[in-house]
Amino acid sequence: MDRIVVGVQAQDPISAAGVVSQLRPRPELHLAEGPEGPPLAVVVVVVETVDDPAVQLLRNVQYTMPAKVVLVCTRIDDQQLVSAAECGVAGIVRRTEATPERLVQVITSAARGEGTVPGDLLGRLLEQVGRLQRQVLSSHGLNFNGLAEREIEVLRLMADGHDTAEIATKLSYSERTIKNVLRNLITRLQVRNRTEAVAYAIRQGLI
Repeated sequence: MDRIVVGVQAQDPISAAGVVSQLRPRPELHLAEGPEGPPLAVVVVVVETVDDPAVQLLRNVQYTMPAKVVLVCTRIDDQQLVSAAECGVAGIVRRTEATPERLVQVITSAARGEGTVPGDLLGRLLEQVGRLQRQVLSSHGLNFNGLAEREIEVLRLMADGHDTAEIATKLSYSERTIKNVLRNLITRLQVRNRTEAVAYAIRQGLI
């Protein structure tokens, strides 16, 4: 089995040395300790917390290397979770849980393209995503699927069997407006007709 090529970056040399000492003996890994050698598959970034300097470090790794990123941190709050996700972090390990076995597990998952986040942090991240939808997108009449509430309601009424005139009456719009909404939906969803638009919406769980 090919060994996973891993690099370690940290804000202070003591933290880096600690993680390196944990990973060096592991036969599953090839620890890169300089710019020479094979390309990195995973970079382990060690920080105290995800503050501005840490985000800058994560972004530098994200933009300069094709490697997956595993974050080892002492503490992380809800907003920092979102920042870490935006920086492409594939796995998160708390320092208190960063045993060699746990680090290898998360590194291996990241190398396979899988994400690994502690359960409580994942729950908090999902809450943040939901809050983002409510506070930002919903205030503009949008959802994460890119459809406005009016568009979703039109699709829902079509699925219930209503024609254009009935939809216009129920939503207090003109028939012309409803036809424009449907035309835009068909174009944006890349379907051929209204029936396919409804079928697509149902398959995607939009209605």
